[in-house]
Amino acid sequence: MAKILVIDDEPSILESLNMFLTEKGHLVFTAETGTMGLELFSKNSFHVVIMDIRLPDLNGLDILQTMIKKKKTSKIIMITAFQDMETTIVAIKRGAFDYIHKPLDVVKIEKAVNRAINILEIDRETPALEPVNEISVNPWVIIGKSEKMRKIFKMMGLVCNSRVNVLLQGETGTGKELIARVIHLNSSFKDEPFVVFDCSAVVATLLESELFGHEKGAFTGAETTTMGKIEQAGNGTLFLDEIAQLPLAIQGSLLGFLQRREYTRVGGSRTLKSKCRIIAACNCNLADKVNKGVFKEDLYYRLKVFMIEVPPLRERLSDTPLLVEHFLNKINRELGTMVTKLQDGVMEMLVNQTWKGNVRELENTIAQALVGCRGNVLLKDDIHKLLNVKNRSQKMGLESYSLAHVEKDHITKTLSQLQWNKTNSAKLLGISLPTLRSKIKKYKIHKSDTQ
Repeated sequence: MAKILVIDDEPSILESLNMFLTEKGHLVFTAETGTMGLELFSKNSFHVVIMDIRLPDLNGLDILQTMIKKKKTSKIIMITAFQDMETTIVAIKRGAFDYIHKPLDVVKIEKAVNRAINILEIDRETPALEPVNEISVNPWVIIGKSEKMRKIFKMMGLVCNSRVNVLLQGETGTGKELIARVIHLNSSFKDEPFVVFDCSAVVATLLESELFGHEKGAFTGAETTTMGKIEQAGNGTLFLDEIAQLPLAIQGSLLGFLQRREYTRVGGSRTLKSKCRIIAACNCNLADKVNKGVFKEDLYYRLKVFMIEVPPLRERLSDTPLLVEHFLNKINRELGTMVTKLQDGVMEMLVNQTWKGNVRELENTIAQALVGCRGNVLLKDDIHKLLNVKNRSQKMGLESYSLAHVEKDHITKTLSQLQWNKTNSAKLLGISLPTLRSKIKKYKIHKSDTQ
């Protein structure tokens, strides 16, 4: 039995809800004004409050805010005859558990009440996660205690203080850029720049200019002399992501730079020098590209002076619970959510899922779940809807399981969750804004697809 407060100025609504909810076994209190409702709320502990937005004496949205500030556990369901977008957004933003339009459908009311009661029970029975510690506050921390990750940590330690080139190989979403950044931050030149360049995000005709810079007048539109990524990196680190996407002609120019540590800007004649360390990454086996003749063998050996194979998440499943807790803390801070508990069984679902997009897909899924979470407990139902495990296997073919499909799907969902704010979406996805724009174009994602 739940204790429920109904606040509405229509006697017929109060009477029908009182009768219906009482028949369902709940203890019901009613109030015809906001003032009466607030007084009852202050003196009692209610599981659920059902309240009209338009009351004769007070604004329901203001009452909602007052109730939320009292920090009681009550779940507040707002009802209204006025179906406008702005009011709905404000109500949910201020903490309403649900928002139901009149004329009232008792089935919807019952579902909302039962869901609220269920969440309260789960919340009461579920222990909170461990408090955030210092390591999870650090944005540049690699989470993992598995044997494979411990080996990678040792390799990173070996390479940190030298300027030797490093090649990172691993599937999409395994955290190659994070590894590169941590190597840089633990090097003796950590105060120098760390510059990221996505080789797949720039059209081929501009790649040379982006890497080496150009002089004023070097080509149409070159109105000023511009530094390239190598020059921007100075004595720091240049991270070349998706290195396999470099055209052969640019591969030759990069090889020349690595051999001589000298280069010239496009349209220039002055020889420039750079000591920057190159860390390259690819989501394929670069040796296979060499065998197929699409990647220069000399450049491959120049890049793989020190190579780290980054394992997919399915090969280090013991790290998944650590990653889940880390992402919960991180996303709570970034998005202002307050999810501190997992319903029993949620962690098992996340550990058993095949993450085609690896760590990035796991983080993106948790972010989506937290955005839609109504309370401080992440429920199995919420995760199941996102994973859609049964329907996936039954309705989607093998092609749909490709990494490209997973990437497109998660980019689309992220854009939708963040109302097509590309800057925030790129940050949440862990990629640069130019890369996001490139992938939107590559996968032909349109705003209408996310609505």
